[in-house]
Amino acid sequence: MSTLLAFEDALEEIRRSASVRVEQQTTPLISSIGRILATDVVAGISVPPHDNSAMDGYAFACADWHAGKHFNVSQRITAGQHPVPLMPGTCARIFTGANIPAGADTVVMQENAELLDDKVIFNKQPTPADNIRPLGQDMQIGQTVVNAGEKITPIHIGLLSSLGITDVTVYKQLNVGILTTGDELIPTGHHLKAGQIYNSNGPMLSALVTQAGHNVSLCIHAADTLEATKDALKTLMQSCDVILSSGGVSVGEEDHVKDALEKLGKVHLWKIAIKPGKPLVHATLQGTPFLGLPGNPSSTLVTYHWFARLLLSICSGQIAELPQYYLVDAGFNRNKTIQRDEFLRVFIGKDGLAYAHPQQSSGALLAASESQGYLHIKANTLVEYGHSYSFYPFSGF
Repeated sequence: MSTLLAFEDALEEIRRSASVRVEQQTTPLISSIGRILATDVVAGISVPPHDNSAMDGYAFACADWHAGKHFNVSQRITAGQHPVPLMPGTCARIFTGANIPAGADTVVMQENAELLDDKVIFNKQPTPADNIRPLGQDMQIGQTVVNAGEKITPIHIGLLSSLGITDVTVYKQLNVGILTTGDELIPTGHHLKAGQIYNSNGPMLSALVTQAGHNVSLCIHAADTLEATKDALKTLMQSCDVILSSGGVSVGEEDHVKDALEKLGKVHLWKIAIKPGKPLVHATLQGTPFLGLPGNPSSTLVTYHWFARLLLSICSGQIAELPQYYLVDAGFNRNKTIQRDEFLRVFIGKDGLAYAHPQQSSGALLAASESQGYLHIKANTLVEYGHSYSFYPFSGF
């Protein structure tokens, strides 16, 4: 029997052990884009605050209409003007967005009105409430309009501005520390020597964390020794709310991250039943959440998308939701199964089918760049041409 933790169980373990790691602060609404709302926002007014006209036209009491009736125009109402009550039996010239006067319950658009001298005729029988946007049609006073944990978007900025809100309570940005390991890794800008490769996971993780709206507060590369790994972790623990690492989490003689974690804190899980990305480790270091991702670049990307993203969301106060998937038919067969959930890098053809990138190595990052998302093949499942599987676009992460 496999000792690997199932994919769904690993997600649940991270969800269970994580909690908000940042404090709240008040910030101007206009500069809050991308921040995580810390408290529910409740409408203090109704929007619109009054019944108003959806059209340029004429407002009147529907009960006053009968075929051939000529209406006198008793007032002219523009947007922003406070109208007087409508004189009985008359109509008001009204413009889009203008308040409906007391005594009127219907608006006929100007294209359906006929002007005769100084009077107006409406030849088509009207319906009460036609072309009127009622008070509170969009939002009603006392209604929760944005929930705590939502990331503020430009739509939210407009929505809350329409309520007259100038400031919101948000969570402070999460400070994320990044640790990379591997004596073979060197930073870009240096000349490669025999046996060396450039460190791609550090920059990629920094970019992913920044794209998610968090702050990368410190990046450290540690030599492949237990002491160097412990020292790096201690430094990161002093200034970071959450720590992510890449590499050093497998079972090799030069993989020291797990040993360091056991000496400095508590390990919650190690090794999960997914491909790529099996050697994942989750721990807590004196209260600081830690997630160790595998060192192969595609494994780093997959485990960031599924596990680090979830951990960072919870720790930042954000509502932690899994990405949305779509059912897509496979454009290929695979006549073998594996005992792990697999995330194939695929692209969607013009025929709407999902095609696996020919390179699925955990060390190959170009495959992800040339693909559009993951096709989730659950453990012990064949891939059959024309059968539907869950497709997760990269944009959903």
